[in-house]
Amino acid sequence: HLFADVINVPPSLEFHSDALFPLVQLTGVQRTTNKGKIVGMDAATLTYDTLRFGEFEDFPETPEPVWILGKEYSALTEKDEILSDVTTRLWFTYRKNFPPIGGTGPTSDTGWGCMLRCGQMILGEALVCRHLGRDWRWAKGRKQREEYVSILNAFIDKKDSYYSIHQIAQMGVGEGKPIGQWYGPNTVAQVLKKLAVFDTWSRLVVHVAMDNTVIIEEIKRLCMPWLDLAGPCDQPAGAEELNGCLEGACALAEEETALWKPLVLLIPLRLGLSDINEAYIDTLKQCFMLPQSLGVIGGKPNSAHYFIGYVGEELIYLDPHTTQPAVEPCEDGQVPDETYHCQHPPCRMHICELDPSIAVGFFCRTEDEFDDWCMRIRRLTCKRGGLPMFELVDSQPAHMVSIDALNLTPGK
Repeated sequence: HLFADVINVPPSLEFHSDALFPLVQLTGVQRTTNKGKIVGMDAATLTYDTLRFGEFEDFPETPEPVWILGKEYSALTEKDEILSDVTTRLWFTYRKNFPPIGGTGPTSDTGWGCMLRCGQMILGEALVCRHLGRDWRWAKGRKQREEYVSILNAFIDKKDSYYSIHQIAQMGVGEGKPIGQWYGPNTVAQVLKKLAVFDTWSRLVVHVAMDNTVIIEEIKRLCMPWLDLAGPCDQPAGAEELNGCLEGACALAEEETALWKPLVLLIPLRLGLSDINEAYIDTLKQCFMLPQSLGVIGGKPNSAHYFIGYVGEELIYLDPHTTQPAVEPCEDGQVPDETYHCQHPPCRMHICELDPSIAVGFFCRTEDEFDDWCMRIRRLTCKRGGLPMFELVDSQPAHMVSIDALNLTPGK
């Protein structure tokens, strides 16, 4: 009866519980909104948020800055630029009618795949920054660059795409998560770390910093594996081939990129017990202001969102709780891409509503960008008022043992 005051539904329709976003399947019926408006709907699959697509609240008329993944905007004078930036971000949602996961598994991730989709979004943002740059913008109907098409193909819902729902769900089994079970932020971070190893085109290092600690020496070893921090730098055999291309994608020839494997840094955090500790709020906001920001994955219990910025006391996020049909690439290799971009004002929620279990993401394409990130984080740590969310140290503390060195997977 959740929608009793909003929509008239025949008893034959199906409801699937998904935390705060129940799925409503409507087939060949009309629905009546609480405004008395009759809307025809045929064979549609909608969620709670989808029902309000035409009624999204625009950004507030406020002089406070709007921050989106390291970019500052004015809500008073730059609304078009804000919407363009939001629309450019890759929007991965529930899908239906894709090939069965594992051959005999589910053909839809509705009701369980929201955190997996958020993981796709934060990694998709990293790939966009890696191959297209943060300032690149998507436009509806425009012929897209080859790198963009390659990025989308990495997420298509089929078993042989690098970061498909199939790959994430099956890799999650090794993390103790059966196919169809809901993930937390740490689990999806660990899975993305494992899958990135097979992406020879992007050559990313996905590092998951555990125990609220980021170790600079450890990251530099991972991003420059041929670098002996205790002695001279030796270039590894085969290093001249590191800039090879995959499937026609253009190779990157910049010297600094050749010497540094681009870093995706994911930091799982718990910022409170049942509710977020307000002492962390200012520091969390500051993370969205960093040019290296990839955003935050988290949300509410069993209902994940991808947070891309904030305005005032509200977080700005993309919501995966919309079920869309699976997409098939065209014969020429192009991907119908309109459903991978959210073309309406983004959702907002008060920052105090955020579940304390999150993962913060950053992307450093070069060593200089990582050094700059370290400098900015240290400045934040020295500021008064906010409580640091994690610790940044030069080398591994004596009491810590490297997970990577032991080849172990941390607990969920």
